Amino acid sequence: MGLKADAPWPIVGVELWQTQVAFAIGLLGIYGGWKGTISKMTGFYDLAGAVKHLVYGIVVGMLLAVFVDSMILSSIIMSYINIFGAFSVALLIAAAESAFVLFLISRSRTASLRASPPFGWALGLGIGSMQACVLIFRLFDNELAYSDYSGVNAISLSLAIAIALCSCLGHALLGCWQGAEILESRRLRPFVMSSVYRATLTICLVLSLFTPVTLLAVLTGLWLAWGKAQSSWLPSGMTPAAKQAYRRTTRQSDRHREASTSRIRGENADSDE
Repeated sequence: MGLKADAPWPIVGVELWQTQVAFAIGLLGIYGGWKGTISKMTGFYDLAGAVKHLVYGIVVGMLLAVFVDSMILSSIIMSYINIFGAFSVALLIAAAESAFVLFLISRSRTASLRASPPFGWALGLGIGSMQACVLIFRLFDNELAYSDYSGVNAISLSLAIAIALCSCLGHALLGCWQGAEILESRRLRPFVMSSVYRATLTICLVLSLFTPVTLLAVLTGLWLAWGKAQSSWLPSGMTPAAKQAYRRTTRQSDRHREASTSRIRGENADSDE
């Protein structure tokens, strides 16, 4: 059975406030992915379009999360499929997600504005947050079988935050990469590779409910892709002049931040402007 008690899989021992906390943590990943990255590009892309794609991601992400929960997580717990079968199912779900992302960010209007990378990032944030919400909801269930971390406690809360950040940033990076590849007129290979990466990400996130060490694989992938996203994928939609202005603005912001932290109170602050 899916639970430690003799009850069907859909029945869970999660109270309303626990559900609210689970979804709040899942949505917190959006803030982390937006504030730490895409908010720095304000003025260099269509903000309204990015928000619209974020909403698209939230809606579709919930549907995909339901499939992950009912077809992968429940099947693993009930021993219906092994890890190879679970990966095959995850690959089908990931292919559907990759196709959806490709459809949205390759539309003529989006591509003509060269907005595919930031829109793909926002779309991935929405999808990742909803998948994280459902997994955290299951994690907070005291009756989740085979998990030593279920329930609401300090360990599960820390694990929930890690799942939210890994899910949101993982899906955002993949969406951004697909967007950058679209601008280079490459669609098929990014579609196939992103599907494999998304399936791997999904399996690692599901298994983290039972073995949190699997998140190390996700964190390694995020670390490898992060620098490329900041230096190449996200700015790839800008014109050379806009890219130069963006980098100049980023450098000035860094200098001002360093000057603010090192400044002695009472002294005059020198301005570079």
